[in-house]
Amino acid sequence: MKHSAKLIALLACVAAPVSAKAPDCSGPERYPASEAYVYLKNAGVLTPEKVDFAHRKSRMVASQRIGKNLWRQVFHVTFPLKSGRKVETIVVSDASTEECSMSAPQIFLVSKQLN
Repeated sequence: MKHSAKLIALLACVAAPVSAKAPDCSGPERYPASEAYVYLKNAGVLTPEKVDFAHRKSRMVASQRIGKNLWRQVFHVTFPLKSGRKVETIVVSDASTEECSMSAPQIFLVSKQLN
């Protein structure tokens, strides 16, 4: 019985890091970046003709576990324009290991970077 308890404790320790790993929803084709583009397009900030889609970027800047298999994630998403300018957003959304779209995203348009 003692050995069984030790084995279970050992397996729990080994399995914990694997199940506690935050999902990776970064990348220009993933949910946060796609939703940012849709919101910006619907708001009239971007049009398909203006965006240089080959160079858009999305990188995760923060991820915090907020529940069982649920993380709140923050992304910096950049849309380079063919004119040379760029449009930057901060996207906050919830994700699980199965789905990057566990909540509606909050999208903030960066108007000025100070540093």
